[in-house]
Amino acid sequence: MNTLINSQLPEFKVQAYHKDDFKTVSSEDLKGKWSILFFYPADFTFVCPTELGDMADKYAEFQKMGVEVYSVSTDTHFTHKAWHDASETIKKINYPMLADPTGTLTRALGVHIEEEGLAYRGTFLVSPEGKIKIAEVHDNGIGRNADELMRKVQAAQFIAEHPNEVCPAKWKPGSETLKPGLDLVGKI
Repeated sequence: MNTLINSQLPEFKVQAYHKDDFKTVSSEDLKGKWSILFFYPADFTFVCPTELGDMADKYAEFQKMGVEVYSVSTDTHFTHKAWHDASETIKKINYPMLADPTGTLTRALGVHIEEEGLAYRGTFLVSPEGKIKIAEVHDNGIGRNADELMRKVQAAQFIAEHPNEVCPAKWKPGSETLKPGLDLVGKI
């Protein structure tokens, strides 16, 4: 299995539901900013609205960090709208909900479940240069936490700005970082 870390985000073009409208979103739209692609199995399910609602609650904070959030499932943009209209949790969403009914994007990022036509819970952080910096895939019974993701995004942004430093476990903005070198070998 090849890793996606530091690989270029594949080109894509999909339909989306966003702020009571349908629009086209492509890989070009992600260039020049930090972006999260947040894959989930399906609309009108159980764990998915808890995750998407959690991301909606943190969306303003992600935007303050210069990060755009895109949820992605293999549902259509019409289904996204219907879910938005039917669910109080999903009504909170202000980020684009990408539709990948052909499975093109889910396959490109390795989260497509062929026999079901659904996506695994995949989370991908893409740098402004279009490089994948975080790639996590969960089994569909395991929900994600927006606070954990936010900390990881903050660390990725920090090391992008400070390439000679690394962020240790549980690092948070303002905490000490490490500067890899011979003086640290065997001392941590």
